[in-house]
Amino acid sequence: MRTRNRVLACASTTLIACAGVVAAPSAHAANLLTNPGFESGNLTGWSCSGGSGSVVGSPVHSGTKALAAAATASTNARCAQTVSVQPNTAYTLSGWVRGAYVHLGVTGGTAAWTPSASTYTRLSVSFTTGASQTSAEVYLHGWYGQGTYNADDISLDGPGGGDDDEAPTAPANLRVTGTTSSSVALAWNAASDNVGVTGYDVYRDGTLATSVTGTTATVGGLSPSTAYSFTVRAKDRAGNTSPDSAAVRATTQPGGGGPGFVQAAPYLYLGWGNPPSATEVMRATGIKWYTMAFILAQNGCNPAWDSQRPLLGGVDETTIKAIRAAGGDIVPSIGGWSGNKLGPNCATAQALAGAYQKVIDAYDLKAIDVDIENTDEFENPAVQDRILTALKIVKQNNPGLRTILTFPTLRTGPNSWGNRLIEQAKALDAGIDNWTIMPFNFSGHDDMYGATISATEGLKAKLKSVFGWSDAEAYAHIGISGMNGSSDVGEVTTPQIWTQIRDWSNAHHIGRLAFWSVNRDRPNWEFTRITAGFTG
Repeated sequence: MRTRNRVLACASTTLIACAGVVAAPSAHAANLLTNPGFESGNLTGWSCSGGSGSVVGSPVHSGTKALAAAATASTNARCAQTVSVQPNTAYTLSGWVRGAYVHLGVTGGTAAWTPSASTYTRLSVSFTTGASQTSAEVYLHGWYGQGTYNADDISLDGPGGGDDDEAPTAPANLRVTGTTSSSVALAWNAASDNVGVTGYDVYRDGTLATSVTGTTATVGGLSPSTAYSFTVRAKDRAGNTSPDSAAVRATTQPGGGGPGFVQAAPYLYLGWGNPPSATEVMRATGIKWYTMAFILAQNGCNPAWDSQRPLLGGVDETTIKAIRAAGGDIVPSIGGWSGNKLGPNCATAQALAGAYQKVIDAYDLKAIDVDIENTDEFENPAVQDRILTALKIVKQNNPGLRTILTFPTLRTGPNSWGNRLIEQAKALDAGIDNWTIMPFNFSGHDDMYGATISATEGLKAKLKSVFGWSDAEAYAHIGISGMNGSSDVGEVTTPQIWTQIRDWSNAHHIGRLAFWSVNRDRPNWEFTRITAGFTG
């Protein structure tokens, strides 16, 4: 494919002056763009050719929204915005883009572009305005026939145009409204300005953390049990910025449960499908965790691998030791779709907790996963409650243990049995750390990326409703367990689709990513390598 170099040579007729022109000093740098992160949920401030642009919830670079613009054979999906600027002044235009041959530039001036960005990539250009220039048009576009590109967090830094030199007042009453082990939620009172406040910059320990248009923000990517200081500045369209608000301090929650628990753990099944060498796959892909399948019941309420292999003294224990010697770890999958399961075979929650404890003690586990499916467990109220109560007991008896529930889902989120499971977990105070859905087997649905995201968003909404969590808290309690290649009903998840799902999962900071299974990921372990890039 051929592309034109969009970087224009310096000419006296261009609107943007060339390098070497002395720029007037800039008193306060500010983002001059309206709706720079598309967090308004619409294209306010932007104009996209031929209706090619829209605002989407994923994939995003930060926040909850981003631009999606579809480049077809007849349009390069150009989206632009014009702002007021000052003459003879230096500006920096930057942004995060994703897609093929995405351009970011200034009309009549310079541009930057990327030939192929499978994940969000930062582009940046600097320019100096002409001697009499008072406006500049910034733009994004893809390339003809190259499909949809995404853009987020676009910034034009420098002083605004016009005669307004009055800064907004400092935001008042900055306060902490919530914390997790990896995020802090903030709110403040609106600032005032002679013309109007256009947004706020939130600083963490003196470094810009995020920009918003409203009076609330959540700063993510933080470390557990760590103190941070936050301030906020207001800004107006002319580029004037307010003084800092009064600082507020917040300490994130410990990482010992729920948010902050991150696990990339594809399934490894030693009882089926010519199982590969776990350590060879680790060396080839960088994966550290495995979900090892399956712990079932043997002779009543006794745990065993596939109902037949002992916990200790067999290939499973040998494999776990090798994984740990190589710097990794495992979480056992207890249950599954078929087989003789512990949930129905252990008569009481206490007996079931005892069975779980045998597994925990055998391997000194950091986490356990109960894969609750089918009519014998998932669609059985008594067994649901037994499992939840047993998990509550083992959490009480094993401080720091993480508990995971893996269960089926609809495209729209949990079905009635999934909703009951979540509601009962709240009622019983089970303290489940991660809710992992299996978004496949949707009767041949052909958009596996869209279906996965829709199902995950439905789970998020349910968790928020039941537990009263914020978006960030709900995402941190969520896991996705997909199926590489073809599902049982013929749906196909390609490596490209799985990469999209992983990137969305990273952008939304969910807690867990898995797939069924490494045994099927041959010959190059491509899905495992993609999963190893999950960072939560």
